[in-house]
Amino acid sequence: MNPITITTAPCCWGVDDVKNPHLPHWEKVLDEVAAAGFGGLELGPYGYLPLDLGLMSEALDKRGLKIVAGPIFDDLVSPGNRDNLLRQTDEICALITRLPTPKTHPGQRFVAPYLTVMDWGHDERDYAAGHSTQAPRLDDADWAGMVENIRAVAELARDRYGVRATIHPHAGGYIEFADELERIVRDIPADVAGLCLDTGHMAYSGMDPATTLRRYWDRVDYIHFKDIDASVFDQVMGERIRFFDACAKGVMCPIGRGWIDYPAIRSLLGGLGYGGYITVEQERDPRNAGSILDDLAASRTFLARAGF
Repeated sequence: MNPITITTAPCCWGVDDVKNPHLPHWEKVLDEVAAAGFGGLELGPYGYLPLDLGLMSEALDKRGLKIVAGPIFDDLVSPGNRDNLLRQTDEICALITRLPTPKTHPGQRFVAPYLTVMDWGHDERDYAAGHSTQAPRLDDADWAGMVENIRAVAELARDRYGVRATIHPHAGGYIEFADELERIVRDIPADVAGLCLDTGHMAYSGMDPATTLRRYWDRVDYIHFKDIDASVFDQVMGERIRFFDACAKGVMCPIGRGWIDYPAIRSLLGGLGYGGYITVEQERDPRNAGSILDDLAASRTFLARAGF
């Protein structure tokens, strides 16, 4: 198996909405990322980690950390949001490309850091997360508008900064289910953007992670790992509940304690020669902070025993 570096993200500390008043200070998150033994992390949602080059360079260097990706986590559908998306792309890419560059591993198709691109911000889909038959789909015109927004973001990142955009299907957004993943891969060419496939979001949305990774392997540039607590999942699937409210109830658990078959994923990635970065995530309510380091340690220990 090619070398893989396991990284993490601020969502493990409950950082998903920058307006949440209960978020930990960003320096505490960096301290704990380093203490947990991770060599890198993602930026987290736009506006959480400072976009100040000097401040971030110093903060990362003294902890031995690298930024492996910056996310766009916003409304990708609305034509009126294009300028906002491009502004975020500019600001994120201008920062991450000037920070110390993460190491490039054998088997890694594109250099890190990446720009992960996720649709978010639609109540009608948030409450239908995980329910493919209940979730409304975009009509052709709105889908085409979303595709154009994604292309504009990905081409700006590529052409101005040399950053690879990776489209991340996300529970509660308009790119979530198998039919939407198939359609976005068809509509966005490989030279424009790749995929960041997330085991937890695939499983939450009814897709088998190993099967889906294999199917779209020629487009997979970056991977996220999560796990799902089966009993909590069964409970929240019977409720009308937003995705992150389900996370606050504990639907995401330490890797190895849920139902996802990580030995099968390990075998697949080894056979296909994946190299590069895998980011461990476990969304939670930021007020449920007591078990973060224990949960991350459990995930890392399990992954190490599984051969990662």
